[in-house]
Amino acid sequence: MGYLNNSVVTVDAILTTKGRELLAKNDGSFRITQFALADDEINYTLYNPTHPSGSAYYGEALQNMPLLEAFPQETQVMKYKLTTLPRGTAKLPILDLGYSAIVIKQGASLAITPQTLNYLGGNTFESSGYTATISDVRLFNTFEGVGINTPQAQALNTSTTLGTNVSKTVVGTTINLRATTINTLFGSSTQLQATLTVEGRDSGARITIPVTVTKVS
Repeated sequence: MGYLNNSVVTVDAILTTKGRELLAKNDGSFRITQFALADDEINYTLYNPTHPSGSAYYGEALQNMPLLEAFPQETQVMKYKLTTLPRGTAKLPILDLGYSAIVIKQGASLAITPQTLNYLGGNTFESSGYTATISDVRLFNTFEGVGINTPQAQALNTSTTLGTNVSKTVVGTTINLRATTINTLFGSSTQLQATLTVEGRDSGARITIPVTVTKVS
């Protein structure tokens, strides 16, 4: 959802597919219990503390930026969620995947267990787990999250990706990968490339790294 303008507090909201399913049941199961805020559209470099008209105009460019229309694709909207951290937090949480880049051979397997640094007084694993999005699911025979058994996580982890060259998102405390064994995907190339984006579901910390699958002769 998004505010339609800056002068009137009017909210434009749409339902996801799951939300529409619950609303259609008309049995009271559709209840909005949580929400999140994000600032995807804001370019903070436009904040101008040297504006000639004074401090009231420092953020004028930010306030006049257009907002995205609401749409339900969670992998493409609200990428930069606002996060509430404990008072006195001196460092923002960051994610450590154990890799700055992944290079994996065709048919090989890999398990990634993210860790959140600078969170809740130290380095820890988040109780709600992590979301992981691969930009091109064709690169993997297996791309799954394990360790989180909520209905939302199970729905994501068991969903079927349709089409070619599409992303897929899963939820878990560990992300399991197994590279493709299909030779025809490589064509005349010896490598396939994508990106892996992981986000802490409690901290909001986020990281994106490159992924390369190399062909086995």
